[in-house]
Amino acid sequence: MKHYQKVVETAAKYQLMIDAHEPIKETGIRRTWPNMMTREGARGMEWNAWSAGNTPEYLCTLPFVRLLSGPMDYTPGIFDINYERAKADPGRIEWNGPNDYCKIRTTLARQIANWVIIYSPLQMAADLIENYEGHEAFRFFRDFNADCDWSNALQGEIGKYVVVARRAGENFYLGAGADSKPRSLDLPLAFLKENVRYTAVVYADHPSDPTKVVISGKEVTSSDTLTIEMAASGGQAITFSPKN
Repeated sequence: MKHYQKVVETAAKYQLMIDAHEPIKETGIRRTWPNMMTREGARGMEWNAWSAGNTPEYLCTLPFVRLLSGPMDYTPGIFDINYERAKADPGRIEWNGPNDYCKIRTTLARQIANWVIIYSPLQMAADLIENYEGHEAFRFFRDFNADCDWSNALQGEIGKYVVVARRAGENFYLGAGADSKPRSLDLPLAFLKENVRYTAVVYADHPSDPTKVVISGKEVTSSDTLTIEMAASGGQAITFSPKN
């Protein structure tokens, strides 16, 4: 604890922000030292690479537990959810024993949604560059602003599902995630500003292939209700931009 205190105080002296990995859990220190921008402090994405991984139920519990204490740098957003490129690398060194069975235990759409659900003012595109190049779903990362001004948990049940909305400037973002069961949720868009028309870009689960995402667009207002359809271990992400 003394080590982290010294680090954050020294960083503040030199006007540096901190993103701490493998740290102690969040303690509220950022109320006094706001340069402690974000930290890991729970089992993060990397566990999927060398173990049975993080279950969808775990990811539906994290926002209700770890996120209560402050931002978490989970490093979400892996596109190669089966680690196919990494496993095919002849120079790959296995850690923690044979791990050919390892994979991300969610759909691709849920990986995108986690950028909204698991809040951090600094988000990392944590996959290999090659897995993002030319991928249409990377548009969400380009459009997303992690430095949010407003957040609200719209729906959820611990360990089962979660829906979170955030706003940065005039744009809103929504992330929804499910446990190991398919979920269908009716979501009123009352969190949007009244009398404003928005272009919604939806990143939804593919009906049969968890490695793919279905992208669609529609025009909505705060009086509309969307039906969020999620596959088992799935999710959905949406950007809402005001129409000019």
